[in-house]
Amino acid sequence: MSAPLPFPVAEVDADGLERGRRLFAGGADFLKGVVAMDGLPPADRLEVCFAGRSNVGKSTLINALTGRRALARASNTPGRTQEINFFSLAESHYLVDLPGYGFAKAPVATVEKWQRLLKAYLSGRATLRRAFVLIDARHGVKSVDEEILKLLDGAAVTFQAVLTKADKIKAAERDAVLDQVRGALAKHPAAFPEIVLTSSETSQGIDILRAIVADLA
Repeated sequence: MSAPLPFPVAEVDADGLERGRRLFAGGADFLKGVVAMDGLPPADRLEVCFAGRSNVGKSTLINALTGRRALARASNTPGRTQEINFFSLAESHYLVDLPGYGFAKAPVATVEKWQRLLKAYLSGRATLRRAFVLIDARHGVKSVDEEILKLLDGAAVTFQAVLTKADKIKAAERDAVLDQVRGALAKHPAAFPEIVLTSSETSQGIDILRAIVADLA
């Protein structure tokens, strides 16, 4: 009998999918953009954050999850998201969109300021239950991703890999990328042992990700 595959693609039963549907049916709204730790909203509810290199599709994924096409501002310009953006979800959760990292078209001093804020947030937010690290399914984990993975290890924040743009690759290519991602995640103790495959265009995996967020409560 073969050993179970490390970091399998996440699956959720019907009850879990329904819990996710109900949570996100509660509505989501933009709360505020934060540029310093003293601007964070009260830590009075569970929150999850979304991290990923520039243009991996964080804003688009948040829009797909919430069913709000323009809730999070998507941009084709790397580094456009310069704040930690908080969204309220059903009066019980925060969804948090972190600044994109890597290839940001911004002054070095600005990028360093974002990085300091990111580290402070990840290390000091007691209500943060999980970080979803978005990885482009066409490319897998790149060296620029390793910094955020190590940062999450150091902050002892459980993170889960979410492959975006899964509709853009063929099945054979997808399997090769999954193997590469599994190998990268195996080096990180904070990695949650399941991967989520998503496509904001086809809605693949969106219901599964909603269910995962709901079941963190």
